[in-house]
Amino acid sequence: MDFIENCELKIMSAIENYENRLLTIRAGRANPAMLNGINAECYGVMSPINTMANITVHDGKQLFIKPFDRGNLKSIEKAINEANLGINPTNNGEVIILTVPTLTEETRRDYVKQAKQIAEEAKISLRNIRQDVNTQIKNSEMPEDEEEGYLKDVQDMINKYNKKIDEILSEKEKELMAI
Repeated sequence: MDFIENCELKIMSAIENYENRLLTIRAGRANPAMLNGINAECYGVMSPINTMANITVHDGKQLFIKPFDRGNLKSIEKAINEANLGINPTNNGEVIILTVPTLTEETRRDYVKQAKQIAEEAKISLRNIRQDVNTQIKNSEMPEDEEEGYLKDVQDMINKYNKKIDEILSEKEKELMAI
């Protein structure tokens, strides 16, 4: 039976989603991942900014966004404004410049709270995966001792990945609180 493999695949997907969501929380440094999930209009179709432009980091505090087609400058600028990043884009006619402000102590604490919320959502996701897999195991017709073994294996896996979520959160907290 592939209950354990199925469970691990779902967990890995949840962990990957968690890590991607944490990347969107800025830590006072410019990071192209800040723009993940922001779509701008390109030839009548909404497209991710990273597919429409080169995004480079300059001095660790600025992102330079140079569209492949200058005609997309306004739509990219508009999308960034609508995304509420807390950063005002500057458009010089060729490049959009995002200057990442230094974080205040209060802002850092807010970002840590946000990171903790994302971690809690990831743990809830793991609990839901455990519940689904446990239901599948219990609904399968196998001997009771084999069923108990699978249930224990699933719980051990959930515990392991919960610790991993805590470790990733701890690293993100250190990154956010570093001055």
